[in-house]
Amino acid sequence: MPNTRDIIHIDEELCNGCGQCILDCAEGALQLVDGKARLGGEIYCDGLGACLQGCPTGALTIEKREAAEFDEQAVEELLSSQGKAPHAEPAAAPAQPFPVAGGCPGHAAMSLSPSAPAPAPAPASASASDEDDWPTPSQLGHWPIKLQLLSPQAPFLKGADLILLADCAAASLPDLHRRFLPGRAIALACPKLDNAQAHIDKLAQLLAGGGMRSLTIVHMEVPCCSGLNHIVEQAMQRSGAKLPVGEMVISRTGTVLGKRNLPWSLAA
Repeated sequence: MPNTRDIIHIDEELCNGCGQCILDCAEGALQLVDGKARLGGEIYCDGLGACLQGCPTGALTIEKREAAEFDEQAVEELLSSQGKAPHAEPAAAPAQPFPVAGGCPGHAAMSLSPSAPAPAPAPASASASDEDDWPTPSQLGHWPIKLQLLSPQAPFLKGADLILLADCAAASLPDLHRRFLPGRAIALACPKLDNAQAHIDKLAQLLAGGGMRSLTIVHMEVPCCSGLNHIVEQAMQRSGAKLPVGEMVISRTGTVLGKRNLPWSLAA
C-alpha cells in the first residue's frame, strides 16, 4: 500500500550515466537504462540517500511522495539474484565488475597495478601459441578509461598527468603502453562521433575537481580529430583551471607528426 515517504528522485537531464550511484546503493535499487540511472523499483529504495554522496552532477535528490513501502525481504532477494551478499557495504573500487541488470560493468572506478616487464622473448622457433605466453606488459594504471565514465573524485586523477586520447589514436599507436601510458592517467574520446558538449561538460568537471597537473591531447592527423582541442579549450574556460596543455598529432601509420604547447594553455 503506497504511503508518503522519502524516496530517491533522479533528474535525467543532469544524470551523465557515470554509475557511481549504483555502486553507492547497498540495496541494489538503481540500474543504468539507456545511459541514465533509473530506480529499479520503489520497494528497493530505503530513502536514506546513500547514493547521493558520489553523484558528480547533483542529479540525485530525496523527495517525499507517495511510494510503495520499502521491502527488506525483496531487497535481499534482489541482491541474491545479482550475486551480492545482502547488505554488503558498497565498494568504491571493486576488484571484479559490479553485476548490474541493464547497466555496464565497466563503470566501477579502480586503480590498477601496471604489469612488471615481460620475460625475455620466446625463441624464434616458437609456435604461435607459445608466443601468446609472452605478452606485452600493460601499463594501464586505472579503470575506467572512457572520458564520460571518469569521476571527478577518482583518486587516480589527483596530481595526474592526463592524456586525452582520440579513440583512433589508441588503435594507431604501436607503442601506446610503452611510450605514453606509464605514470599517466588516460581518457578516451571521439570528437566527431561523440557528443562534444557532453565531453566539454564532463572534462570541465574533471578539471575543476581532479587537481590534475597537466593535460596532453593526442589525436589523429585528420581534421575532425582536432576537435579535441576545442573541447579542452572550452572545458578549461568553463572550469577556470590553469594547467599546461600540450598537443600531439599522430599519423594514420602511428608515427608522431608533431607536438606543441597550445597557445591558450598555461605552458604557452
